Amino acid sequence: MNISIILAPYDSGHFLGGCGKGPDALIAGGLADALKLAGHDVEVLDIGKVVEDEEEREISTGFAVCNSVSGEVRIALDKKRFPIVLAGNCLTSAGAVAGSGADAIIWADQHGDLNTPETSTTGFLDGIGLCWRPMANQIPGFKPLDPSRCVLVNARDLDEAEKELLEKLPVIRTECPDWKSAVQRLKADGAGRVHMHVDLDVHDPEKLQANRYTTPGGPAPEQVRSAMCGLAGPLSIAGLTISAYDPAFDPKGDVPPLVGELVVDLLATLEGK
Repeated sequence: MNISIILAPYDSGHFLGGCGKGPDALIAGGLADALKLAGHDVEVLDIGKVVEDEEEREISTGFAVCNSVSGEVRIALDKKRFPIVLAGNCLTSAGAVAGSGADAIIWADQHGDLNTPETSTTGFLDGIGLCWRPMANQIPGFKPLDPSRCVLVNARDLDEAEKELLEKLPVIRTECPDWKSAVQRLKADGAGRVHMHVDLDVHDPEKLQANRYTTPGGPAPEQVRSAMCGLAGPLSIAGLTISAYDPAFDPKGDVPPLVGELVVDLLATLEGK
């Protein structure tokens, strides 16, 4: 398979800060090499520094990153290459979804990423949820996804407002072992092109420590890998985003090889259809 790996090295608007160091660390840890050994043609692209504002305002810079990623994903698809975005923040997935024209999403994350400025209790804003509409609409190709075509996998660290919202919205919630029911519901709802997003803090930190935000519980890497491959098999996957790896919390470098195993197995599933 022809692969384009797109690096978006930003964390909360900061270039190469925190999880913004993750994309480079995954490449240095052998991700591209693992894909090449598996027989894939791999090109690695870096969006670089998208703004020259020294203050690096979180929201405006975050959406500038989305705009750049959307364009690179579209270019990759035009070249018949499968886009894999390595991102610092989950917000970047908005650009990947927009660029790929996806009409559904699989979101594996310990968080719901559904907060708005009014509901957040921490001030940390990631994902888009139901806010930032005027800025989101400026991302090339952006269209809001129907909540009934959104699968939230293994979310366990939710604010009260997020819990209340998830009770009202038809978001498909599932745990890794129950992926078959999620596939059935997506297919029944007519999902055509599905973007897959894996925030690495979805994992049990006892098995894979991705960043400082991890909370106890969650699936082991082999469970995530099995679920993502299971979900990908019956669906049309338009692209993949992997986010939220901070190498400062992985002193032994355990994460990159496990990410390599996940991506290699996922691509094998897609090729085997």
